[in-house]
Amino acid sequence: MNSSSLALNGQPLTLEELAAVAYERLRVALHPEARQRMEASRAVVERYLAEGATVYGINTGFGKMSEVTIPPDRLADLQLNLVRSHACGVGESLAEAEIRGMVLLRANVLAKGTSGARVAVAEHLLAMIEKNVCPVVPARGSVGASGDLAPLAHLALGMIGEGEAFYQGKRVAAKDALRAAGMGPLTLAAKEGLSLLNGTQAMAAVGGLALLRAERVARLASLAGAMTLEALKGTPTAFDERIQAARPHPGQLEVARHLRSLLAESEIRESHRQHDPRVQDAYCLRCMPQVHGAVLDGLAQGRRVLEIEMGSATDNPLVFVADANADTAESEILSGGNFHGAPLAYVFDYAAIVMVDLMSICERRIDRLVNPDLNEGLPPFLTPRAGVSSGYMVAHVAAASLLAEARVLAHPASVDSVPTSGGKEDHVSMGMTAAWKLRQIVENAESVLAIELMAAAEGLEYRRPLKPALRVEAAWNQVRSVVARLDRDRTLHPDIANLRAAILRGTLDGWMR
Repeated sequence: MNSSSLALNGQPLTLEELAAVAYERLRVALHPEARQRMEASRAVVERYLAEGATVYGINTGFGKMSEVTIPPDRLADLQLNLVRSHACGVGESLAEAEIRGMVLLRANVLAKGTSGARVAVAEHLLAMIEKNVCPVVPARGSVGASGDLAPLAHLALGMIGEGEAFYQGKRVAAKDALRAAGMGPLTLAAKEGLSLLNGTQAMAAVGGLALLRAERVARLASLAGAMTLEALKGTPTAFDERIQAARPHPGQLEVARHLRSLLAESEIRESHRQHDPRVQDAYCLRCMPQVHGAVLDGLAQGRRVLEIEMGSATDNPLVFVADANADTAESEILSGGNFHGAPLAYVFDYAAIVMVDLMSICERRIDRLVNPDLNEGLPPFLTPRAGVSSGYMVAHVAAASLLAEARVLAHPASVDSVPTSGGKEDHVSMGMTAAWKLRQIVENAESVLAIELMAAAEGLEYRRPLKPALRVEAAWNQVRSVVARLDRDRTLHPDIANLRAAILRGTLDGWMR
């Protein structure tokens, strides 16, 4: 495979690889070794069936009904009914990018060769990515154990030609989307419905893409903070390398280095270096390395867990093919609990908390820019016509509103558990809830970041003819290419939306480090 494609071998994936497939439809194919493993594990399933052995999910009912043995002539009905009965999600659909991420991750689970599914199942999933067929997947309905049952059932439903799908910008019947894409519906064999439904791929896709966006916001927050510090005539002394070395958390060191780079060679700083009565700045300026850095460290922990999870076998039961080099040379099908979403739920909740605190420190800086009691001589609310004009007054209000909503959403989902399936599934992760809450918090954070960048750029206008640091000036020019100066009141909604869109496009990524 070349750099413009991805070979799936059940390996850990990076968040960047997830995003490349989800957003850019990077080409994906099965690695030859994955095909071999899948064929070997499928042979084990077929042998168990031929021998009449009773194995959970292959020839038994599910959950509380796992004690019910299914006769051979009803095994096809068992898998089909499993998909249909579990496809009971509610609410709006996940975005197409998130669904493509689910498809990728589910295919990678099968590629590990522990699911007992045929190669044809993984190939069907990858063909859906290539031909851009995205089954409609309602966002609500998963408790995160036995994995994301409802979301993954909707994914499987589209594979068999039932339910709905997005295709060429339209929401149509799945069977019509498959037909238009030159694909037929998949016919499920024994165990394959279960192999598609058990797992954490919905929460991993939604939360993983949100986590990647969160990392961008966290790094760009230091750019916004540097612009704000310059607009407020703050001092970079607190970012001195010696201070950071005395408390060497990785994120703190990274952010302080980033801020020193951003703030080098500043005319504004030199203008008040010798005659500044302030001993130190407010916490929202002085403590950026400590707060922004802790955010980066929290998100790094989430990335580590996600990238392990994206290369893990998360369904049940798992098929282990005999290995002549191992202690046992006997193939087995074993039931376990790798579908439980606790590892993801915890890091999504943690990421949500740190992102809310990042929003909080950004909001405090916005207030300092617009508040005439705090903004170091800048005009009230950054308008030259205070009173007649309101300037950035209500942009700050919007940021406060987004922060308040995010604080409510930051309540951990993982501390809750509602027993389901007649008590058989008596402890669940709520990982999908944690994932979509994180997504909403990140969306709010992107808008708050856009507001701070806009307000800081406006504040720098009032320090002219003095120029800020070289990199801050370059970033200011980039912001100004999207949002014009506020010389008189105008509707700021489009400006916020346009700058947020620019952030998502990567327009400011050059200043992330």
